[in-house]
Amino acid sequence: MPSEAPDTSYKISVLTGIAIVVASMVGTGVFTSLGFQVLGIQSGFALLMLWVIGGVIALCGALCYGELAAAMPRSGGEYHYLSQIYHPVLGFLSGWVSATVGFAAPTALAAMALGRYTQSVWPSVSPMALSIGVVLALTLVHALSRRAGSRLQVVITSVKVLVLIAFIGAGLVVATPQPLAFLPHTSSDWHQLLSPAFAVSLIYVSYAYSGWNAAVYLTGEVQNPQRNLPRILLIGTAIVLCLYVGLNFVFLYSTPIPTLTGQVEVGFVAATNLFGVGVGRLMGAVIAVLLVSTISSMIFAGPRIVQVMGEDLAPLRPLAKVSRQGIPVRAMLFQLALTLLFIVSATFEAVLVYAGFILSLFTFLTVLGLFVLRVRRPDLPRPYRTWGYPITPLLFLGLNGWTLWFLAHDKPLETCYGLLTLGAGLLTYFLGQWASHRFAGLGRT
Repeated sequence: MPSEAPDTSYKISVLTGIAIVVASMVGTGVFTSLGFQVLGIQSGFALLMLWVIGGVIALCGALCYGELAAAMPRSGGEYHYLSQIYHPVLGFLSGWVSATVGFAAPTALAAMALGRYTQSVWPSVSPMALSIGVVLALTLVHALSRRAGSRLQVVITSVKVLVLIAFIGAGLVVATPQPLAFLPHTSSDWHQLLSPAFAVSLIYVSYAYSGWNAAVYLTGEVQNPQRNLPRILLIGTAIVLCLYVGLNFVFLYSTPIPTLTGQVEVGFVAATNLFGVGVGRLMGAVIAVLLVSTISSMIFAGPRIVQVMGEDLAPLRPLAKVSRQGIPVRAMLFQLALTLLFIVSATFEAVLVYAGFILSLFTFLTVLGLFVLRVRRPDLPRPYRTWGYPITPLLFLGLNGWTLWFLAHDKPLETCYGLLTLGAGLLTYFLGQWASHRFAGLGRT
């Protein structure tokens, strides 16, 4: 009896795509990283400019990825683009990073932040047990039904955006303004924008914006991707830019910097300072619930990269197998195992910096590939062309490259871990190639 064909009739709409982008971005970074940024930066102007510049980088990146996604409409994101533009080995390394770090680490970070926020409200809760339980439950939902997973994503992301808008509005009304200038008054305000502390902090911010490219991993499942993907990327990123600047303005406008310094749960701290302990605890609980949306989006998108890699590479072929509903369940379980490993074995800040460095490196190479592709394949159909080319990609490359340089200098241990991850990926690639040739040779004999 023939097996049932996968159900591929359901396609991701523009609304769901925007929800995935917004949910991927609005999560761990914006609710946790400000406490680390104020350790090295005390200027309100410089702190707010971090989020403006981070948003500009993300928008420039979204414009560039929009052209690549429209010209090469296949799921897989950077893995697909870099394989086609440069060489399959670079594409594999990108996919390796996405599979082992790009989604598993952010999922773990969001789950760890959810546990920390929940414990700030209910001290008896075990953060690790809650983190693990939420990841397991959401993986089960997405493994059973693509339609149910999409609907869940739209609902919880809509709630997240509405809650944040309400928080920003209420914070502006009830806040006691802090003695902090958000416009430049002295030359030192401008000098801080060129400091190593600003560059390293920009990695935290870039990580907070890092989901702007989430929809490209699902290209093959999007309705009319050549038309809709650029719209999804740009609209989703613009929404998040506005939310991030507004949210961090409220944090800084309402809460003394010493109170925020070194804190992971900055949303809870700011809400407590704004509304009192009772409402602060409630807001901490709400933020914990909102992080469910981020975890869900990562679990939804990440396994598609492993699936595409499995379709192209024989050693990973078992991970490309999909269920009768067309869901890459094996790849999902692979990502689940890595996520749980990060949760139980690493500290929050180390995972954040490590993930931020290695992910920024591959987005840098992908945007650089836009220039390479235009030179090598000028006749390739491009339904969408990057607005502001070549200024927008050059701006992205300049800001991103500057940040990577300072991060490598200031955080050498996390940088080395990132390079070791690439080394492990390179070894895996060549072992896989050797095994493929050996098995092929045995088959002929």
